[in-house]
Amino acid sequence: MSVNNFTIFPAIDLRGGNVVRLQYGDPNKQTIFDADPVAAAFRWIEAGAKWLHVVNLDGAFGEKGDANWRALKRLTVLPVRVQFGGGVRSRHDIDRALAIGVKRIVLGTISAENPTFVGEMVQRYGAERIIVGLDARDGIIKTRGWQEDSGVSAIDLGKQMCAMGVQTVLHTDIGRDGVLTGVNWQASQQLSAETDLQVIASGGVATLDDITACQAANGVCGVITGRAIYDGRLDLKEAILSVNGDA
Repeated sequence: MSVNNFTIFPAIDLRGGNVVRLQYGDPNKQTIFDADPVAAAFRWIEAGAKWLHVVNLDGAFGEKGDANWRALKRLTVLPVRVQFGGGVRSRHDIDRALAIGVKRIVLGTISAENPTFVGEMVQRYGAERIIVGLDARDGIIKTRGWQEDSGVSAIDLGKQMCAMGVQTVLHTDIGRDGVLTGVNWQASQQLSAETDLQVIASGGVATLDDITACQAANGVCGVITGRAIYDGRLDLKEAILSVNGDA
């Protein structure tokens, strides 16, 4: 992903095969938005999305997630590129996802628990295929579906990932995720400045102003939006036209 290629990623978070959103990543605070992930995907493709950000929440929580993998297989044949994460913690998981057409893998928990593994995967598959999810609350990385505290800061882990050959990270402010309180672009910009990584911002996107702020932030190469586009608070087509300079 180049510095000038700012991308809006509509999120498709899967739980039991349904499209859901969680508040603060809490599985007990779940809203089901669509029982058909493909129907949701087509709405975002028609709005101009070039990428989908797909998350296997069951996998993130250590559950099997078979229904989500079936849904993923249906999504990767659509005319859009898929970025996928959630419970991807082995080479087998990576190979399985790439084999069904995923273009980019997000490694989250494993990056904190086994940083060397991430370096090996970047060497094997390339930095365009492997990115790292830095999911943080108050600047500290959370793992295992955001249920466990790693004790390491997002910036320190980001520096370690950069040294491993990672070029792009997905930074989520858990304290804002799914609650429409505004994206923490400042933290994403700081993360990029201190690590030399390109950063995709996530968590709290509510309005077009959030998208604009992320695009203007140094080192921020993309943004993920979920609840805002499902609730209709943010018009995805308008947002994509805006970042492409056509609005």
